[in-house]
Amino acid sequence: MAYLAFYRTFRPATFDEVVRQEHIVRILKNQIETDKVGHAYLFCGPRGTGKTTLAKIFARAINCENPENGSPCGKCAVCKALAEGGSLDISEIDAASNNGVDEMRDLREKVQYPPVAGKYKVYIIDEVHMLTASAFNAVLKTLEEPPRHAVFILATTEPQKIPATILSRCMRFDFKLIPQSDLEELIKSVFIKTGKQFEESAVSAIARAGAGSARDSLSIADMCASYSQGKLTYDDVNAVLGSTEYAKIADICGAILKEDASSALNFTEEILSTGKSVGVLVKDMLSFLNNCTIVKVCRTAREIVNLPDETYKKIEETARSADAHKLLRVTEVLAKAETDLRYSLNGRITLETAVLKCAVPQTDYNIDALIGRINALEQKIAEGVKMQINSAPPPASIRSQNQQTPEYAVNNGVSAKPERKTAPPPRPVLSEDVGDGFESPFKPSVAQNQPLNIAPANSPAEEVQPTLWENGGDSKLSKISVLREEDKGKIFGRFIRALRETHKNAVLFTLCMDLDHAFEGDKFILITDSETVFKGLQRETNAKFIGGLLAEFGVMNYEVRLKAKGENDYDKAMRELRQNFGGADIEEK
Repeated sequence: MAYLAFYRTFRPATFDEVVRQEHIVRILKNQIETDKVGHAYLFCGPRGTGKTTLAKIFARAINCENPENGSPCGKCAVCKALAEGGSLDISEIDAASNNGVDEMRDLREKVQYPPVAGKYKVYIIDEVHMLTASAFNAVLKTLEEPPRHAVFILATTEPQKIPATILSRCMRFDFKLIPQSDLEELIKSVFIKTGKQFEESAVSAIARAGAGSARDSLSIADMCASYSQGKLTYDDVNAVLGSTEYAKIADICGAILKEDASSALNFTEEILSTGKSVGVLVKDMLSFLNNCTIVKVCRTAREIVNLPDETYKKIEETARSADAHKLLRVTEVLAKAETDLRYSLNGRITLETAVLKCAVPQTDYNIDALIGRINALEQKIAEGVKMQINSAPPPASIRSQNQQTPEYAVNNGVSAKPERKTAPPPRPVLSEDVGDGFESPFKPSVAQNQPLNIAPANSPAEEVQPTLWENGGDSKLSKISVLREEDKGKIFGRFIRALRETHKNAVLFTLCMDLDHAFEGDKFILITDSETVFKGLQRETNAKFIGGLLAEFGVMNYEVRLKAKGENDYDKAMRELRQNFGGADIEEK
């Protein structure tokens, strides 16, 4: 007997052997058991999901003399006759080659004849969407009111091409793609039955390549079994599929995510020079980036990806070096390149252009590229702020306060801390000054993605990003040496805005949002009625940061006070009036 492919040898013969599609199997079995068989069915869904297989099982089951649990018994005379394939009671018609009106007229005449051995005469019309409009019209009346012994089963992958008049006359069943876990179990069972040894990772790779289709998965498994004489390995599957080595794919994607255009193009040329297909290379890169995204986002990534340990480590290393937004943008660019390859005369140029676009976001004016560049800049600024805060010693007043037991004097029901009498440490000296006496941290090298050079006086230059308030911007308070009266009303608003834009600690920003504020001479007072907020602002790191930030606005002395619990809004207003108009005689009525 001639060799049969896996998908033919292991085609299900009963409903219980069908992989997934439980919702369809249950309906068909119940109809057989209750003898409520319809006259027209439409099986639609992706290729390789079991449409024709279920149609054949259903055709045999409704003609079986002794169905078992809704499935054909395979033992009676009718089942044996139908299994041989020469029965006149089941007719399979390929609509792709019999799509004319004459063939449908012939079908309309033959349907009048009764079945030979069974109870029903079943017509399975595959790829029914290929019929012409005239052919559909020819079979329309017969499909609506066929003889009692006739059953039509229409199968298609494109139900949207079928006229609504046909769809309304059929019971429609939508087949779903088969999950990877079920495909893996199917492939394992086939390998076990054939005596083929295999690795778990190899089976997973075959199931992924099958993309939800049982027939595609079994066809790939058939090729892999013939390729490997011994135990089937993950590398064997990659060789059969023509996939590139995972290490080389990791090198390309890693260089792209690090924005190293030169290395990315070199790796691409190296792989293509070996004869690899451009389309396969793009597909492999998209698969790698998809795995990186899963590792970046999902907690159970190890179980979802299901790759060998060495391969998984490479994916994990690449995922750590990029943020999710960059992964998404690179994936979208390569996905568009995969579509463009279908219409491109030179696929190599299309791929290299996409790689260059991914690795050099400065040349891409797409909104996603701009967002990615902004995220990178914000990250550098945050690192610069952190380095400056950690390297600068705290003011003497703060050091003395932190070394003492927090005991606060109470004046008029308001607790107070000792005044700060020492100025904060000098700010770093920027490497270049431009315009209006403002120091600008932005050098021409920023346009070429070069690090900013900010060096403290008498110290080696370090690659440290400046804080946003050092940029000057539209604020005239950023370099004030002497605080003026007209500037005092703007201090708190500038302080909150700078805190929101520069400090990555959202907790500190939240603590400061609802503070009351006032000036006592040149001392800036931050007032809160929450003891928790008060203690939070007294922490060394928070106090150091607030002091440095206020110094930028010319406030060299500040204090955080805890408002007395008994103070109401009226008392607060009167206190503020006395502070603002200390020399005036205020009479309460």
